[in-house]
Amino acid sequence: MFGLGTQELIIILILVLIVFGAGKLPQVGSALGKGLRNFKQGMKDDDAEGKKREVEEKKDE
Repeated sequence: MFGLGTQELIIILILVLIVFGAGKLPQVGSALGKGLRNFKQGMKDDDAEGKKREVEEKKDE
């Protein structure tokens, strides 16, 4: 899709280490993981609400 190879990923990792430093890298990873988890949960909740509305609309008909 984006064509990221091994060399590109290594360059990105080096840039992240330079910007954030090795000490803060676990904190950055943790925050990123929590953000992704919250995003997935929000998408799942939104999908469930949409299905619930469809069921209620069918009952009203």
